Amino acid sequence: MTTLTQTEDAKAPTGSDAFLSVRDLRVQFSTEDGIVKAVDGLSFDLERGKTLGIVGESGSGKSVTNLSILGLHNRKATSVEGSMMLDGQELNGASERDLEQLRGNKMAMIFQDSLTALSPYYTVGRQISEPFRKHTGASKGESRARAIEMLGKVGIPDPKNRVDDYPHQFSGGMRQRAMIAMSLVCNPELLIADEPTTALDVTVQAQILDLLKDLQQEFGSAIIMITHDLGVVANMADDLLVMYAGRAVERGSVREVLKAGQHPYTWGLLGSMPRLSADVNEPLRPIPGSPPSLLNPPSGCAFHPRCEFPSLVAGDGKCSTLRPELPTGRAAACHLTAEQKQQVFIETIQPRLV
Repeated sequence: MTTLTQTEDAKAPTGSDAFLSVRDLRVQFSTEDGIVKAVDGLSFDLERGKTLGIVGESGSGKSVTNLSILGLHNRKATSVEGSMMLDGQELNGASERDLEQLRGNKMAMIFQDSLTALSPYYTVGRQISEPFRKHTGASKGESRARAIEMLGKVGIPDPKNRVDDYPHQFSGGMRQRAMIAMSLVCNPELLIADEPTTALDVTVQAQILDLLKDLQQEFGSAIIMITHDLGVVANMADDLLVMYAGRAVERGSVREVLKAGQHPYTWGLLGSMPRLSADVNEPLRPIPGSPPSLLNPPSGCAFHPRCEFPSLVAGDGKCSTLRPELPTGRAAACHLTAEQKQQVFIETIQPRLV
């Protein structure tokens, strides 16, 4: 099971099975309006062969976290603090040359929009074979054969002919498959999937997720699945990290979090999902308000301006003045007591989820 550790403990010991270990990650961007605290003290571990789902609204820090792991931020405008250990190698502060050796080889990313991630000027086959040739020293012929092999593995029909097609000649689902082929061509040990099923119809979504699971079993890759879709997480992930305003607010196994969430933000996400058993005439229940500005996040608990339950917390104004910490183990960063969380979930939240 993916092991997650206390957010504020930057020196917490790494689990013996951890392949990726992130400790107290803080990412800030310099803008004309001020400093954006995109990620504010995030820690987690990920084992080989396991999948960690990271969920949250747009702007919660999901993609920023994983771009930091890959070292893809503009170093002149971005401050990255903390530790990111990949198989014992520190990524934060590594040279661009070292990161280039790792990207596409030991770690790879499936980007959100395959149409913009793939270059329109080169054939799909060339874009898949290029990282393989660079990292393995293979010949052009060997690289082309590898590209054809990978297109076949991801379910592209007639790969020997389609290898010479351009991205615009592929459908959306086929482009996403080609992106997966390009990401997996060097058998990376860490695969980051950033909204891999966005804008795809549900049938193609299911095919892509099944493909990722099959390829994970074949290559033994560790996967980070970034998404806002809890259905995708339920189908793919072993463990779940819920992010809000650049911080982790809840963590646990997928079953624990989806069956009995402990944070009001998680409850809001669960309550906003459509359900087959629900009355078709009953509107969905959105989370009130909007995500906070990371230029000037709220004091205390960042979610308190949108939360239904501050009045239950002992201590006048505690939610707006004191930031809750995320304890170790299965936990949520919330001032509600364990008994209050259980009572609220059973009496208020669970009836909404039926």
